[in-house]
Amino acid sequence: MDTRSVPSPLSLLERFDMGVVHLDDERRVVGMNDFARRVLPVDQMQPFDRMVLSFHPERSRPKVEFLLDQAAMCPVASPPPMTMIINIPERVLLIKVSRTADARHTPTGYVLVFYDITEVVAADDAPACKPGTPLRRQLQKIPTASGQKIAFVNTEDVLRLQSDGHYTRVITAQSNQFCNLGLGDLEGRLDPDHFMRVHRSHIVNLRAVSQLLRTDGRLMLRLHGEDAEVPVSRTSSPALLARLGMLPTSMGR
Repeated sequence: MDTRSVPSPLSLLERFDMGVVHLDDERRVVGMNDFARRVLPVDQMQPFDRMVLSFHPERSRPKVEFLLDQAAMCPVASPPPMTMIINIPERVLLIKVSRTADARHTPTGYVLVFYDITEVVAADDAPACKPGTPLRRQLQKIPTASGQKIAFVNTEDVLRLQSDGHYTRVITAQSNQFCNLGLGDLEGRLDPDHFMRVHRSHIVNLRAVSQLLRTDGRLMLRLHGEDAEVPVSRTSSPALLARLGMLPTSMGR
């Protein structure tokens, strides 16, 4: 088990610079600080005077829109912190959005604040990849949200990941936690030697597999510390059996 201490929110504030992006009431980018310019692909995307959603990868836009909608509906009570992967370059950002208003309490726009927490959750070295493909640092911890807190789950403690719409449930022997990264985002950032997508809605930790069984003709998995059965798609079955050192015929037809 990873015994390294998880940084407290206060230590994150002390260790990391803060990115700040100012939006007008139409959600157009009107300003940002120097750290945001360094982290975000400003020169490439040229976000100023554009809607902020056009500045983000398509897969991240629903999450950014959700943050802005929450801020618009709850101008006083801050929405819970959220995390997402920014695709160019791939980073893990801890993001909060707050509504702003003038002296008469008339809404004037939004302030988006972020911390780059890639250093906390990702491995130091990225795996080798083909020339021309984006650098993708593997996650060692998965950030999960609970109320106003972010909890970091060690990947080696994860039994499985289950799709929950655009988001993911991170399941360990002790907990079932919410992560607002999509299953596809997480799949590309986990160690492929230990994690495998066995179904469109499920990624499993192969080290946690305890049983293989067939239910109504379908291959299913059971994991250590859990009674639930995880479905395996027909297309994934041969690769899974090979990863577990079995022949397809050993499970019957």
